[in-house]
Amino acid sequence: MFANLKQLLTETGRLGRFASHFFPQTFQARFELAEFIRQCYIIGYKSFPLVGLTGFIMGLVLTMQLRPALLDYGVATELPEMVGIAIVREIGPVITALIFAGKIGSSIGAELGSMRVTEQIDAMEVSGTNPYKFLVVTRVLAATVMLPLLVITGDAISLYGSYVGVNIRGTTSFQLFFKMVFDGLAFSDVMPAVIKSFFFGFAVGMIGCYKGFNADKGTEGVGRAANSAVVISSVAVFILDLLAVQITDLFGLN
Repeated sequence: MFANLKQLLTETGRLGRFASHFFPQTFQARFELAEFIRQCYIIGYKSFPLVGLTGFIMGLVLTMQLRPALLDYGVATELPEMVGIAIVREIGPVITALIFAGKIGSSIGAELGSMRVTEQIDAMEVSGTNPYKFLVVTRVLAATVMLPLLVITGDAISLYGSYVGVNIRGTTSFQLFFKMVFDGLAFSDVMPAVIKSFFFGFAVGMIGCYKGFNADKGTEGVGRAANSAVVISSVAVFILDLLAVQITDLFGLN
């Protein structure tokens, strides 16, 4: 038990030290703009189909599961408002972040792990290129910027899936459904969800880069880097979400 705790604390310290280089390197001159844009395309745009499909199914299933229970209590008319609050405040950001961790965390871990194993990172250092700035900063910034955009678009698609679910067993106009959704939402529902998604993206990108950058030699090391990046990123998302809930509750935003 103590050995596992020591290993956990050691790994956390190494991750913190690795992350501490991020902000100094970010604001250091010569920013890798072309690589940053390329990573935004890979991390954001190419993740959109999976996020969109998951969001649509999530909204549809959630609506179809809630409807019978609300009918029993005679409050089925509150369904759009309840689904909207649940998706925007909690379900949308967390589920999207977990999908993001599974797709992007493993991708970054495997890519940088392969570069470490094949000594491409060492070659960049020898040639005078800053591998941390080129590989880590661009990917972490892209993940931090793109995840909130994916959360917003995923929420919108999920709410449309909910609209479809409502109309499977009934008839509600598009305008009325979304009017009820937005009437039930407040500023304190939307902003905390968007803000915490930035932290989710930063954590997923940083953990994926850390695991890939420090991968063990051999193909097994690459596999372990990708796998551990997903696991640790997912746990980090839950921990950050718990902290975000506590902070919003502390400031009376719930």
